[in-house]
Amino acid sequence: MAFRMTSQQTLNHCIRNMLSDASVTAQVLPQCPEIRLWLVEPQAMRRPFSQQEILSIQNYPAYWAFCWASGQILAREILANPHWVKDKKVMDFGAGSGVVAIACVMAGAREVIACDIDPDALLACQANAELNNVSYRLHPDLFAFDEPLDVLIAADVLYDRANLPLLDHFRQKATDVLVADSRVKNFDFPPYRAIGRHESFTVPDLDELDEFRWVNLYRT
Repeated sequence: MAFRMTSQQTLNHCIRNMLSDASVTAQVLPQCPEIRLWLVEPQAMRRPFSQQEILSIQNYPAYWAFCWASGQILAREILANPHWVKDKKVMDFGAGSGVVAIACVMAGAREVIACDIDPDALLACQANAELNNVSYRLHPDLFAFDEPLDVLIAADVLYDRANLPLLDHFRQKATDVLVADSRVKNFDFPPYRAIGRHESFTVPDLDELDEFRWVNLYRT
C-alpha cells in the first residue's frame, strides 16, 4: 500500500530546506483565535545559528511557515468586517500561509482564490484550509489570472520597493483592493487611502523592530 504523507509531514519536509531541525505545529493566532495555522515550532528559531544555517535561511526563508503581522491583522479585520468580502469573489495575493484566504471564507466570501508563486506556500495554503475546515482555490500567478474579481487583498507584499508597481496592477485586476503593510514609509499612492493602523506581531514572534509592529491598512 502506498504511503501518503499527512499535511504536517509534507510541510515538515518542506521547512527542513530552511533548517534541518525545524518542524511545524498547529498554532492558534493570538489576535485572531478563530484561525489555526501550521507554523514553525518557535523553539527552532530561538537559538544561535551557524553561518551555514544563516545561508540556508536566506536561501529558503519559508515565509509560509510564519503568520506575519499584516496577515494576522488583516484576517482579524476581515472577520470583524465581513461586509468587505461577503458574497464576493476574492483573491488573497501573496497568500503565504493562507491566513487571509481562510478569513475571507469564514466571513462569507462567495469564492476565494489563494495566489502565491511559491509551490510550497500553496501546499501550506491547502494544509491550513484543511486545518480550519474551509476550502478555496489555489493559483500560482496573478499575471496569468484572467477572471473578474470583486476584491483583491494583499498583506506584506511591499517589503521591497521594487514591488510597488504591484499597486497599479492590483487595480487592473479588481476595483476594490485592500492592502496591509508595515514597511512602506510615507505611503502616498492615490487612490489608495488609509483606513486603519493596528499594532501586531509575527507568529511565532520574531521580536521585530517596533516600527515593523505597526500595520497600516489601505483601500482603493
